[in-house]
Amino acid sequence: MSITLKELAASLGMSKTTVSRALNGYPEVGEQTRKKVLAAAEQHGYEANPMARSLAVGRTNVFGLIYPLLPSDLGDPMFLGVVGGMAEALEARKMNLMIAPVSPGNELPSYEQMVKGRRVDGLIVSRTMVQDPRIAYLSRQGFPFIAHGRTQTDKPYAWFDYDNANGIRLAVQHLLELGHQRISLISAPLELNFARQRRTSFVEAMSSAGLDIDTRYLIQDALDRRSGYLAVQQLLNCSPRPSAIIVDNHLSGVGAMRALMDAGIIIGRDISVIVWGNMEDTLVGDQVTTIDQPDPRAAGTKMSEMLLALMNGTPAADLQVLWQPVLLKGATTGPCV
Repeated sequence: MSITLKELAASLGMSKTTVSRALNGYPEVGEQTRKKVLAAAEQHGYEANPMARSLAVGRTNVFGLIYPLLPSDLGDPMFLGVVGGMAEALEARKMNLMIAPVSPGNELPSYEQMVKGRRVDGLIVSRTMVQDPRIAYLSRQGFPFIAHGRTQTDKPYAWFDYDNANGIRLAVQHLLELGHQRISLISAPLELNFARQRRTSFVEAMSSAGLDIDTRYLIQDALDRRSGYLAVQQLLNCSPRPSAIIVDNHLSGVGAMRALMDAGIIIGRDISVIVWGNMEDTLVGDQVTTIDQPDPRAAGTKMSEMLLALMNGTPAADLQVLWQPVLLKGATTGPCV
């Protein structure tokens, strides 16, 4: 049976205030006193009241993720993997992750409400934009956050990302080795930073290979199945058609694959396809050549750890992590015929 704070303080011959401050990490408590209190708390099975502890240290023990959810997100294994990794890392520290779904037009006001109300200790900013008002706002407020992705700003901030430029280079190089020259890129909206970085890398990789890009082969604003499907229909109406297609996100990749199958295209022979993101849990099968972001669960864990480090005093400029994607070859790419 656990004891109360009052009983723990009495057993140590200390005041409740001293014991409370030792348990909550206040710097004015000496290291020897802190160790003595922590050892006694463990010995007697003392567990602090979470609400009382939060009030004492001025924290909620909650991180927030404000997210303009798409219908496909809740069935997206990559999104769920990242969120699962975040939650698991926080649970190990007796903290929680709160996801707040919002409409796109209400996203910034929701950030303002969270910050002004101190409803969370820190925020994860997802789907970063080239010019991101959320990051600009949080930076001005001095509120702890980590960006899942990068943005264009002169101020140092904490971020975690995969190397978008290198992932596209891997895809283009693979297709060039197979003899393809008429290569198309289907992009998410270009105000999203990952989409802009991937498209820039595509243009540079094609230019480095001495290849001109048919502007009809550059399609943007595809971030779900329907837009991916329509993008491929548009490409199939081109003359000549592209011999290969890179889709810069797996959400529209599903629609792109479906459109090719519905048109009777033999994928990997008639037209080669590479999709950014794991598609093994989709109905189009697990043999798609992909630019994979390895271990989304570990990525979520890493972001939680980085946000905790930021709150504990690590400078934001020291919390910038870039992981490398990998090309996983499948049955959807083949020699250009």
